[in-house]
Amino acid sequence: MRERRLRSPIVTKTNTGNFFEDFRIGQELVHATPRTVTSGDVALYTALYGTRFAVQSSDAFAQALGLPRAPVDDLLVFHIVFGKTVPDISLNAVANLGYAECRFGTPVYPGDTLSTRSTVIGLRENSNRESGVVHVRSTGHNQHGDVVLDYVRWVMVRKRDSKAEIPVAVTPKLAPSVSAADLSVPAGLSLAAYDTALAGASHRWGDYAAGERIDHVDGMTIEEAEHMLATRLYQNTAKVHFDQRLAAGTRFGRRLIYGGHIISLARALSFNGLANAFRIAAINAGSHTNPTLAGDTIYAWSEVKEKAEIARRDDIGALRLRTVAVKNTTPAAFPDKAADGKADPSVVLDLDYWVLMPR
Repeated sequence: MRERRLRSPIVTKTNTGNFFEDFRIGQELVHATPRTVTSGDVALYTALYGTRFAVQSSDAFAQALGLPRAPVDDLLVFHIVFGKTVPDISLNAVANLGYAECRFGTPVYPGDTLSTRSTVIGLRENSNRESGVVHVRSTGHNQHGDVVLDYVRWVMVRKRDSKAEIPVAVTPKLAPSVSAADLSVPAGLSLAAYDTALAGASHRWGDYAAGERIDHVDGMTIEEAEHMLATRLYQNTAKVHFDQRLAAGTRFGRRLIYGGHIISLARALSFNGLANAFRIAAINAGSHTNPTLAGDTIYAWSEVKEKAEIARRDDIGALRLRTVAVKNTTPAAFPDKAADGKADPSVVLDLDYWVLMPR
């Protein structure tokens, strides 16, 4: 007599990502997978953006300042830590909306392994009931447990079921900016031997004034393959950046450029005018005000919002900058707000951040 086999229930082994109704306040997320940063990552990042800051470009320059070697670019660290969160937080995102309370900690060097954990701190359903905004605090650590980055971001995420009931909205209270007293200076760093000629510009901390605006002049056109290569480098799996079949059904009809790609482009462009702003110490706030698509040309301008001394240091000062990235228009007129107070249609990024600079 032949044995009768019972049909097993279908088990889904693939990850479809969390939808808005899957999140809960206080939810802890441990993100896969740890990522060891290599010199290859650094070279590819340089190829993508053309970043030229001397401390991150030269082992010899960094060692003259007391560092063991050239650290990994601060924004490459940001992207890798961010990328770890995407499968759990923003795989089903409509758009990433903004950042706050972002502090860079222990420098990262090639060979370090980074991992990320997040906590859900805010939830608010949109009025159309098709999506909602999720606030998370994410923290990146190296293999020794040192914090390399801690930040808050908020992202609009689709709902699986528009009729799903959602708990009462919670909107976290966030600091308007990171205090200059809380900025981290890398251990062992001394700028006594900082060579401005080798760094590419003579302007030090004392040469800048609050309210000053800087046109960074240069522009970069984004290629379709280029932005997808960058996003894959960060292991960012958000569908809006890759799936053209899915994107064809959106109001843009095309894949969106990852917002972090614009941040890195703006930072690289800012070298022309801020060449000695050698480290991003914190991001106070950031918003992606309009979408960017392949073929757009990005320019940037910056405003010095504030200057601060670093306690017990006469070699380092901090500048609080606002960098605005614009698409397909000259930055010479400093495009900013439209008549209605909203961002000008050409503005794609408004970033408020602290940098360290030699005095």
